[in-house]
Amino acid sequence: MKCRLAPARQVVLEGHRQLLDEMLPRVQQVIRQTKARIFHGDSRSEGKIVSLFEPSAEVIRKGKASKPTEFGKLLKLQEAENQIIVDYEVFARRPSDMDLLIPAIDVHQAKLGRVPRLVAADAGFYSAKNEAAAKAKGVKRVCIPNRSSKSAARKREQKKRWFRNGQRWRTGCERRISVSKRRHGLNRCRYRGDDGMQRWVGLGVIADNLINVGLAIGKQSAK
Repeated sequence: MKCRLAPARQVVLEGHRQLLDEMLPRVQQVIRQTKARIFHGDSRSEGKIVSLFEPSAEVIRKGKASKPTEFGKLLKLQEAENQIIVDYEVFARRPSDMDLLIPAIDVHQAKLGRVPRLVAADAGFYSAKNEAAAKAKGVKRVCIPNRSSKSAARKREQKKRWFRNGQRWRTGCERRISVSKRRHGLNRCRYRGDDGMQRWVGLGVIADNLINVGLAIGKQSAK
């Protein structure tokens, strides 16, 4: 005798079936990579999964003593004057920092109608090619340290006031990233999936910009 379920219960069961179809291969992959690590010392299994619920999450090592290893996605926040975020991107795969500099300048020009007068970033973004390309686009001052340089002239350039001020501004950007994590929850995404992460970060950026635009307007009104 067949048992016919109500349509609503069929929908619920179908949802459970789809979830099992998604989770089963992930669990099998985790079992395979765990065996490879324990029995063969292989920590670089093909198709490695670090989160059952967010299989696209990556291992991120940034050299921090407090958090040598983190899990998630690399996020770029691009900031202009008054702490306004003019662009952000959640990367599907972690890129090289050096590959991000010139596209960031292009985005700035496209959105604001001109290239920035000064570009500041950390040493990971530096290359002689990037510096030359940025200046060719019209950037007056490229404030990116070259820590491997042995040139006395380069070292003197990096000690100039404008360079130190640019690096202080960049350091301030790093602190504001920490504020965004605490104030807007960018340290942990509450939505599932890649689309959910894009939406979560976008909402955090909008919220942060609303605060900073208001502060900037308030300062101008007070003058």
